[in-house]
Amino acid sequence: MHALTFDRFGSADVLRWTEQPDPVPGPGQVLVRMKSVGLNFADVYRRNGNYHLSGSAPWVLGYEGAGVVERAIAGDSVFPAGTRVGFADMPHANAELVAVDRDRLIPLPDDINVDTAAAVLLQGLTAQYLVTDSFVARAGDVAVVHAAAGGVGLLLVQMLKALGAVVLGIASSEAKRDAVITAGADVAVGYDDWVQATRALTGGHGAHVVYDSVGRTLPDSLAAARIGGTVVFYGMAAGDPDFVDPRLLMDRSLTLTGGDLWNVLTGPDVRRERAAALFEQIRQGDVKPHIAKRFPLRDGAQAHAYLESRAAIGKVLLTL
Repeated sequence: MHALTFDRFGSADVLRWTEQPDPVPGPGQVLVRMKSVGLNFADVYRRNGNYHLSGSAPWVLGYEGAGVVERAIAGDSVFPAGTRVGFADMPHANAELVAVDRDRLIPLPDDINVDTAAAVLLQGLTAQYLVTDSFVARAGDVAVVHAAAGGVGLLLVQMLKALGAVVLGIASSEAKRDAVITAGADVAVGYDDWVQATRALTGGHGAHVVYDSVGRTLPDSLAAARIGGTVVFYGMAAGDPDFVDPRLLMDRSLTLTGGDLWNVLTGPDVRRERAAALFEQIRQGDVKPHIAKRFPLRDGAQAHAYLESRAAIGKVLLTL
């Protein structure tokens, strides 16, 4: 098989399309022939050497995607060869063939194509728990969404609107803010005036919830939340946040909570139930995945450079 590999840390130029041995599925694993792979900033961080990588070079990036079962577990009637499947958290997805734990497989309904699955599983399931677990969003709640034109952000805006929330999205360019409004946000602003815009939208009271995936913005997110409000911290795109004095939380009765998808997807039944609910939202039109651009997997270096340019609105896919 071929895979997108790298043997040293660095810019997108370190990525190479190389021939590699076919993976050998271990106990409880199936072999999946990939059709579409989701690209995430975590892949960039790993390529740069900022995230831990197991094993030795050459390394293969990628954690989510969709394809077809090539080699099934003997006697498996649920995932036989030829079954269309997706996954959100299995390494080495940047390859033609991937050994995937059966427990992590998500069956794809006939009306969910492989590009849609690769575009929404990781980020859609993230947005889903943010509005149902980290904070239970209700009709009339005012929600602020950082990085609202990103892969999670656009899905989060749509899910909040489906629940009846009033949404203020923050994005760094006019084109991105236009996309945020198209996704359903009531207001879209830049990073220079979003705190003031939140206060104006809420009559000075502040937001019920602020979803912060930027990190360095955490003090402003706490300031933009109303008394008794919640800040959901689930990412550090711009770096580690400053430390928070717990007296601030006490003085304004604020809740600061963290979020991690892997604490939610606790087993195969849970992940498939949540994925089925996500697919139903797509089916009903409440969630419409936005694919920024598709690149052949062999051209993965171009895809990484495009993602790092911050020009992408929505999801970048690598296709086979």
